[in-house]
Amino acid sequence: MTSAVHVLIPGDLEIRTGGYGYDRRIIAGLRNLGWRVDVRRLDDSFPTPTPAARAHAAKVLADIPDGAVVLVDGLALGALPAEVGHEAGRLKIVALVHHPLAEETGIDTALAAELRISETHALAAVRAVVVTSRTTAVKLREYGVTADRITVVEPGTDPAPLARGSIIANAPSALSPEPSALSPKLLALSPEPADVALLCVATLTPRKGYELLMSALAATPARNWHLTCAGSLERDDQTVSRVRAQVRDNGFEDRVSFVGDLDAAAVAVQYDRADVFVLPTLYEGYGMVVAEALARGLPIVSTATGAIRDLVGTDAGIVVAPGDLPAFTEALSRVLGDADLRARLAAGARETRQRLPTWDQSAASMARVLEAAARA
Repeated sequence: MTSAVHVLIPGDLEIRTGGYGYDRRIIAGLRNLGWRVDVRRLDDSFPTPTPAARAHAAKVLADIPDGAVVLVDGLALGALPAEVGHEAGRLKIVALVHHPLAEETGIDTALAAELRISETHALAAVRAVVVTSRTTAVKLREYGVTADRITVVEPGTDPAPLARGSIIANAPSALSPEPSALSPKLLALSPEPADVALLCVATLTPRKGYELLMSALAATPARNWHLTCAGSLERDDQTVSRVRAQVRDNGFEDRVSFVGDLDAAAVAVQYDRADVFVLPTLYEGYGMVVAEALARGLPIVSTATGAIRDLVGTDAGIVVAPGDLPAFTEALSRVLGDADLRARLAAGARETRQRLPTWDQSAASMARVLEAAARA
């Protein structure tokens, strides 16, 4: 058994995305379990590395001692088939795949085909593959990865206070300000706020479905809402321009707020102020922000990708097919137009939050995978 692992991460580990957040928490969890974790940073040009980035990655792998356990984030591993294959005989390499590189929305067909071939070869060379959802595990069978080589290690979720939302701000003073004291019946009887506070936490990129969200909001008959978009505005300028144009063309300037990339404390404030969490994503490996919203008892309107359908079920929100504008519009219309439905879904979310996995459980699962790789 070993208690040491080298972790290869492309780019800045502190970037606020679900994938990097998962990596940070797993690294911290392994260290809490007594593991020595050596984090090696690769170039941020992955998954389309420059020649210099590829050479640097090859040197990082070559410098790791024989027999060491190495966990490589899939954002880099899938683009390094030759380099991983060259070192696989002497290193015990484990792949961490958040979602296959070729599944990223918005990339051209030729690049997707190239990434699919590259990742297939890289995955064939590793000892084991860790994925973050059962959906990704099934998808990797198309890449030739057999079920016995795959382990699902779902993200954990931190315990969080229940969101108070706009309905609390408008509640009678006789009601307790503590969200845990509010029953579904009391929530349903509270005065209706002027605006239902919608929250979306996602970087503005094609995959997150912001354009579909704006189209759905434009098509809903209700105008009793305000949407806050918390996510980086600097990753995809074209997507940002198109979404801002939709906001302007639909006259939503007073109804949509872009608050940018927020740290954990600032995001927590946005969750606390929300009434409904929306995520029109076209593809997810898991859907960590949905779990975070459920941890705060928020009803969900989202799409059936990654683990989202399993997380939400039928009681905590409405989940529709990715990219289905009419279905997403109908779901939003129902939630915005029916306070009783929102209260029932919020009650379902409060039940669901009790079943969410913890980060301690996730780190322990990852440790077992790495220990097995060390023994193999």
